[in-house]
Amino acid sequence: MHRSARTDGLPGASSNGVSRDGHAETAPRTDGVPGAPSNGHVEPRVRAARAAGPLTLAELRREVAAGRIDTVRVAVTDAQGRLKGKLYDAGHFLEQVADGGAEVCAYVLATDVDMRPLDGFALASWSSGYQDLRVRPDPRTIRRLPWQPGTALVHADAVTEDGRPVTVAPRQMLHHQLARLAALGLSVKAGLETEFVLYKGRYGELAETGYHGLRPVTEENLDYALDHDPVQDAYLRDLAVALAGAGLPVEAVKTESAPGQVEITFPYGDALAACDAHPLLKHAARTVGARAGLAPTFMAAPETGLGNGLHLHVSLWREDRPVLADPDGTPSALARQAIAGLLDLLPDLAPLYAPNTNSYKRFAPDSFAPTRLAWGMDNRTCAVRVVGHGDGLHLEVRVPGADANPYLALSAALAAVLHGIERDLRPPAPYEGSAYRADEVPRIPATLDDAVRAFAASEAAAGALGPEVVAHYAHLGRIELDVQRRTVTDAERARWFARA
Repeated sequence: MHRSARTDGLPGASSNGVSRDGHAETAPRTDGVPGAPSNGHVEPRVRAARAAGPLTLAELRREVAAGRIDTVRVAVTDAQGRLKGKLYDAGHFLEQVADGGAEVCAYVLATDVDMRPLDGFALASWSSGYQDLRVRPDPRTIRRLPWQPGTALVHADAVTEDGRPVTVAPRQMLHHQLARLAALGLSVKAGLETEFVLYKGRYGELAETGYHGLRPVTEENLDYALDHDPVQDAYLRDLAVALAGAGLPVEAVKTESAPGQVEITFPYGDALAACDAHPLLKHAARTVGARAGLAPTFMAAPETGLGNGLHLHVSLWREDRPVLADPDGTPSALARQAIAGLLDLLPDLAPLYAPNTNSYKRFAPDSFAPTRLAWGMDNRTCAVRVVGHGDGLHLEVRVPGADANPYLALSAALAAVLHGIERDLRPPAPYEGSAYRADEVPRIPATLDDAVRAFAASEAAAGALGPEVVAHYAHLGRIELDVQRRTVTDAERARWFARA
């Protein structure tokens, strides 16, 4: 295993999943679908499943009346990017919740990864009595969950009792940045590509061993390989079919250089929809894995020398036309402002795209994860890579890890883009060669401690996100730091148990 040669996998076969006209290059898959004959011919019912998208309320009513859906999961995405909420009887959802909303304890948005009730959050704490929040289902996001039979899921937005959006809710944070861009006449298209590592065994079994002796599903470098292990191949096919049945067809799937590592790329499109899809990918990946006796991990650095990234492909549009390329195919003035803003503000926003102490172990030299805040033309050693051709030219933000909440990571990127546009910032010349050797270029924060300090003190971050958002996520970062400071690790025991 030559993990040091590559720790953060390359993108899929297409440069970003976007062709010269800005549309996805990869056609929806037609193989491996239940019901598809081995000769590749796709039966009509399979085509219909492939074409499935979000359900309207009227379509949901018909599915419920026909007995095909009996449960609706109303989901709020928490600070860690996980789906939280309740399972409702489908009839009750249609009669009471679809229009009237529901309630959840506010601590869902004010807690750590262990779901502990903790003081120090303005939104909810022991001193506030841990009040409820209203959650309003977004009817545009109703989807079947083929990996949960008879079940649909709908994303919901958190609001206060008087109907105001909860500013620290991840989905609302992205709404806010999109609205700021819309005020400038700009819209956003995005495509997310994420990596994870697939291990043998179920989560409970691996936890019992203390996560020692982890065995990836494959042992060799399978970067861009098409000859996959049968177990891995079956898992990837089942996952792609499940996502397609939810109306979330993947653009491409590829294996990576690290043992057991996989990359999933989704088609380019609406920015909010791209982030809505990502928690469902993780939900499906884990459910399909559990049934196959496999455990996917989206940790940024699950092992020393191994990294999982979440790359954000972003373009700006005005009146349905992309605006990041000049007629000669070079970055436009607006693109250069956006790049300059990313380089200037991303260091202050690191807790939003690198949320825990493990996140920073991914930023290693010669790893395909960036370490310096440089930009370049089709340069994968940079934090910001300009990629694509003609109207398809766009920005790839390579700093988030796979552990990042997609709403927070994209909110950070768009806030930084706006920072550059509003201040008419100008970037340095694009970096040529390895940015890992760019000693003159500022570094990405080295630790969560450094990142939280910079975030909490940043006037620009407070101006872009709101002071209440900065206070909320800075406090969450300090909680994570406190846990890590008090926890004795296996690495400490291995180094000092017999030597101290």
